[in-house]
Amino acid sequence: MHPVSSDTPYQQIRAVYDATTIRVYQAYSDAIADTALANGRFIAPPFKMARMTWIKPSFLWMMYRAGWGRKDAHQKRILAIDISREGFDWALEHSCLSNHSRDFSRKDDWARVRGTPIRIQWDPERDLLLRPLAFRAIQIGIGKEAVELFVHEWTRRITDITGFAHSLHELVSSDKLDEARNLLPEERPYTVSRAIGERLGVSQPAET
Repeated sequence: MHPVSSDTPYQQIRAVYDATTIRVYQAYSDAIADTALANGRFIAPPFKMARMTWIKPSFLWMMYRAGWGRKDAHQKRILAIDISREGFDWALEHSCLSNHSRDFSRKDDWARVRGTPIRIQWDPERDLLLRPLAFRAIQIGIGKEAVELFVHEWTRRITDITGFAHSLHELVSSDKLDEARNLLPEERPYTVSRAIGERLGVSQPAET
């Protein structure tokens, strides 16, 4: 069951993970999904190594972005990608917030953002009806400087969960919300270092 509630911290990393891997989601066309599944990693072409790719640990945010895999042909296949925790932590360590704020008002701040291989965005988490919640989910944009690492070093397993997404959507559409809720991936809070937490605004207990 998706462990979010009214007291969920405002900006918290939540994900499915174990001792070695963490799960993120992406949505792609048939061509990209089929080659990735056949090879256990993304293949160029059709995958574009030179552009930023966004990974999302939140299942429901991915469902919102892709419309349960029914939004358009470019996002019809929902993939669960298990990447190494070392790679995920490296991405956070080498990241900058991408949104403009009072902390990024100077030219040298923006130069630092442009020169960082990983971008971080916090967007409203979603409920089963894909309505925005009061707290945020993280999105991680992997720039072209780091895509090679994502594809060739971090990726451990790629799973097609399109059918699962469609089945869950059918339950939601039939107003079987409790049944659907019980099938959601168990996304647990993911602890980061104090330095990363402070830099990215992660509002959760952090390791010292």
